[in-house]
Order: sequence, then structure tokens, then C-alpha cells
Amino acid sequence: MSEVLETIEKLVKSDRVVLFMKGNRAAPQCGFSATVVEILDQYLPSYTTVNVLSDPQIRDGVKQYAEWPTIPQLFVDGQFLGGCDIVREMDASGELVKSLGDLVKPPAPPSITLTDEAATVFREAAKDAGPGEGLRLTIDGRFSHDLFIGPGRDGDVEIEANGVKLLLDRPSARRADGVSIAYIDGPQGGFKIDNPNAPPSVKSLAPAEAKAMLERDPGLHFIDVRTPAERERAQIPGTVLLDPPTMAKLSKLPKDTPLVFHCHHGQRSQQAAMHFLELGFRTVYNVVGGIEAWSREVDPSIPRY
Repeated sequence: MSEVLETIEKLVKSDRVVLFMKGNRAAPQCGFSATVVEILDQYLPSYTTVNVLSDPQIRDGVKQYAEWPTIPQLFVDGQFLGGCDIVREMDASGELVKSLGDLVKPPAPPSITLTDEAATVFREAAKDAGPGEGLRLTIDGRFSHDLFIGPGRDGDVEIEANGVKLLLDRPSARRADGVSIAYIDGPQGGFKIDNPNAPPSVKSLAPAEAKAMLERDPGLHFIDVRTPAERERAQIPGTVLLDPPTMAKLSKLPKDTPLVFHCHHGQRSQQAAMHFLELGFRTVYNVVGGIEAWSREVDPSIPRY
């Protein structure tokens, strides 16, 4: 057995349920992976995911290991169950629950805080609700939230928060513990949902904010993701080019190290910042508008192109 296949076998046996997927449980990077995560989240409080996008050898090797050509791939107790379509069919037939056995556990009722203002708005909206309807809170695998009045469903978790009945499907209930919901009045107001379970996200920085950060900390890791040719035309002092040596250096840093990224207009650096989130970094920033905005708003001496 090759070294790669031995590594895959160790990963398969590292947990009773292991999902090889694109992305991770909190941030699937393809629809098929997201579907399997949604299914598993109905039944399991925890399981292991392996992001095949972070290692091409693992991505290709697991296809050989399972003799299955596509991703995602689900393993339970060391045995390959199948890809997205098979898992979906097993879920519909009840076979998936049988395969998961004693691992299947109903989610505990989450603790959710509702401010008085939010509760008042919801109670008013619920006056027209029909029998069995309540305020539904849904939280998908990317931790996007939705609130609406809707009917109860089989398997719902029902709780009461500040006198308001809340209905959650099982995956949402597993993601909802500690959620707080507030209501802010005014033209720019609305519901504000704070979820401590949400994974870190890329934070947006205005050029002036990035400049202030760099002035406070001259050793800040401020990374330019453009091409070398672009960097020769214009560059922000204090930045470094994201070349292979820089990539290797960054990958060895503690995962709580702040990282700031910029490109020409902000799109490429957003993708780079997201990649470093997937690598486990927790404080990642993207300069909105890139070096173009920096030239306009911070330092006009930097050439625009």
C-alpha cells in the first residue's frame, strides 16, 4: 500500500464517521458535499470531515481507496457507504439511520435569547399564524439564518424564548445553541442574529482602516496576491507578495495570527483570504477595493492602472 493510501486509511479509521468532501462541515465548497453535510447534521452532533481541496494527493487517492470516482465519500465504522446520491437514497429509505446505529442522537433543545423588542415584533406577526405554526429559525451549513412564520414539521425541535414559540429543524437546532436575536428599529434596522457557533469569516477592511492597522503594527502580515508584473507597476509599502516562499512561511504561523490581503480591486484577495480561513486561520481581512482604492483614498502617489 502506498504512503498516500496508508494516510487515507488512517483518516478513515480516525473516527466512526468520516466524510471526504470539498470544503469542511461549516463551509462546504460544492453542492453535493453540502447535501451530505445537511443529511448527516440531522442525526450526528459530531463527525470528521476531510477537505480534499487542501491536498490533491488525498483527493485522487481516496477515489482509488474506495474505488469510487467522485467526491464526497462517506465512511462509517471504516466501511465506505457511498457518495451523495447513495447517501440521499439511504436517508430516504431509512437505511442511513440503521447504518449510523447508536451514533444517532436527537439534538438537545438549544438556548436562544430573544430581546424584548424582537419578541414584541414576533408576537405581533404571529397573530395571523395558523394552527401549529410558529416562528421558524433555520440555520444552514454556511450559518446563514432565516426567520419566518411557518408550520411545524416532523422532527422539529420546539423551544420557547421570551414568550415566543420557536421551531427549528434538527440541523438548525444543532447550530443554534447560544444564538441571540435582537430587533433594531429605524430605516437601517431589522433583525440582528448573533450566532457564536458560526465559523470565522473574512472581515472587510477599508483602505484607511488597513493603513491604521499597519501603522499600529509595522510587522503586520499584509499580503499582496497580485502577479509579480502588477507589483512592479505599483505596490503598497509594507506588503509582501504571495509567492511560494511567503505561502510556506504563512502556513507555519499560529492560526490566531492576523492576516490582511489585497489585490487590484479586492476580488482575488477575497478568494485568497477565504483559502486561509479554510487552512484554519481565524483572523483574516480583505482590503475592499484593493490597491486601486488605496491609491484613491490613502496614497495618491501609488500609480493606478
